[in-house]
Amino acid sequence: MTVNSLSYTETYLQAFDLFERNGSAQDPPWAHKLRKAAISRFNDLGFPTARRGNEEWKYTDVRSLATTPFQILPSSVPAKLTVQDLKRFDFGQSDWSRLVFVDGSYDESLSFLSPLPTGVKVSNLSEAMMSSGGLLEEHLGHHAEYEANAFTALNTAFIHDGAFVYIPDAIEVNEPILLLFLSTSRDQGTMSQPRVFLLTGKNSKVSIIESYETLSDNQYFTNSVTEIVIGAGSVVEYYKFQRQSHEAFHITNTHVVQARDSSFSSVNIDLGGGLVRNNLNLLMGDEGSACILNGLYMLTGSQHVDNQVIIDHAKPYTTSRELYKGILDGKSRSVFHGSIIVREGAIKVDARQEDKNLLLSDQAEADTKPAFWIYCDDVKCAHGAACGQLDEDALFYLTSRGISEQDARTLLTHGFVVEVIDSIINKPFRDHVEDLVQMKLHQWLGDEGRK
Repeated sequence: MTVNSLSYTETYLQAFDLFERNGSAQDPPWAHKLRKAAISRFNDLGFPTARRGNEEWKYTDVRSLATTPFQILPSSVPAKLTVQDLKRFDFGQSDWSRLVFVDGSYDESLSFLSPLPTGVKVSNLSEAMMSSGGLLEEHLGHHAEYEANAFTALNTAFIHDGAFVYIPDAIEVNEPILLLFLSTSRDQGTMSQPRVFLLTGKNSKVSIIESYETLSDNQYFTNSVTEIVIGAGSVVEYYKFQRQSHEAFHITNTHVVQARDSSFSSVNIDLGGGLVRNNLNLLMGDEGSACILNGLYMLTGSQHVDNQVIIDHAKPYTTSRELYKGILDGKSRSVFHGSIIVREGAIKVDARQEDKNLLLSDQAEADTKPAFWIYCDDVKCAHGAACGQLDEDALFYLTSRGISEQDARTLLTHGFVVEVIDSIINKPFRDHVEDLVQMKLHQWLGDEGRK
């Protein structure tokens, strides 16, 4: 039976009508206009199923997501969680500023703001719509373009709850700001549409941890969009972490715009999810901007993670470094599609891209497709991709010196990803990721794990 793509958008169209009448009725007129344009575009696009022949989704089939009628939970019925329930997600740093969202809805009782420098604004997006003047109207929805992306259009149609962070000129925020999105077990087949907007002024600095966690083994759908606009000379450290249910669908679209001499570093960590797609789009919009984009994914069972990273060197004298590494077990599959664009006239661009995968199972599969689009001479660009299993010579070397085969495999596997873990600048978060990676390796390679 063939499913018409327009038929399975009806659930979302009906949810949108209810959302506009109830959940978001008090939002400003420009927000309603943006949402209506986005839902109309989503209705035109439909989901990018394989039947539609969308090349960007060639290796990731979303038909099972598209044909599931996910429901949006009303924000008026919040889940009953306490601050104590958050202990496992705070990396031992409960004094960090945090915004907490439960099943897509902002929970003020779980959120906390430590003293912040004068002028810094951290709030729920719906509050910022009413209090930020024309700032959000100028930026929101203008960087994460929804015209060609159905998931971005769907998220934009339901903009309301989300995170708003503004850092003024010449301000440094010393501690990270945690944006925590939790999915609970209260209902099967629910959907949330997290939205994050970060804007920095000139010569400022901030660290953001955007974390997606679960209290549920149910099937649910998280569809997030993040827009980051970095002012001249500013530094942004950005970490995206997800440990969703192995039954969950997790789609992210992150769009970053960099001004002159700005610096952006990101580490994307995927330790969960059933079907995951991360789109990271970076516009190096002025000279002297630089970025470092790292990623780590660990998959087992039938997990599927797809990373698409596009770096657009629109101006000369810009630099990018990109390193993604994956460990795959079971029948899991990873996809990496990295595109680096060097525009005409963008001389002295220096770009390097790598994707490496370690296969612990003969049934695991990694598809990697690095690509360069260079329209300018006088640039330095390089890329690499590799897939393979553990080095048998290295394994023999370790075992011949009295190390058990189990410990030798764990050491070599951990050594494969330690470069990405060490790139996490924030120590508490780095230690947290390290502990989770070690736990997974023990499960996979320990006595009760692998044969």
